[in-house]
Amino acid sequence: MNRKARIAVLVSGGGTNLQAIMDAAGRGEIPHGEITLVISDRAGAYALERAETAGIPSMEINKKACGGQQPFEEKLIRVLEENRTDLIVLAGFLSILTERFTARYPRRIINVHPSLIPSFCGAGYYGLKVHRAALNRGVKVTGATVHFVNEIPDGGEIIAQKAVDILPGDTPEILQRRVMEQAEWVILPQSVEKVCRQTVASC
Repeated sequence: MNRKARIAVLVSGGGTNLQAIMDAAGRGEIPHGEITLVISDRAGAYALERAETAGIPSMEINKKACGGQQPFEEKLIRVLEENRTDLIVLAGFLSILTERFTARYPRRIINVHPSLIPSFCGAGYYGLKVHRAALNRGVKVTGATVHFVNEIPDGGEIIAQKAVDILPGDTPEILQRRVMEQAEWVILPQSVEKVCRQTVASC
């Protein structure tokens, strides 16, 4: 194989999904791609330390420091283009991206969401809020979804889903951990490899 897709991972927090991708790559499960850049929109995000430990170039791009949404996205685009990015992975990235940005990268941005879309998704549904909503509704099964990103929050084409049972006594925190371990950390690396393979094949 002559070429690997170049992956940029965008993060906001601890980077557990970033770690799942790095671990999968270390096990040889992403042969068609390599993480070449990690970008955080939050100062002090632990994900940046994970990237540094792994020897992956990383940087912070802060919307407020950039002076607003448009200059923030312009800087993102500039950095991604300089990196020759093939695939953008949103792994716990909390900044909303506008159509101006997403339309530039059709079927080249993927996101993992901690529910079975179309349940508990869209604007305002992120992190523990998703799991709290699932528990409040009384559903018996939840899970995670990896999807392409467009201008609609959680509205792009679904790539993969995996179901996770809700158990008696679950709290949002307990459920969040189970969904990460049983679903997110499984289907996100698989989806990354799938899209990387398609990207390399189309070049």
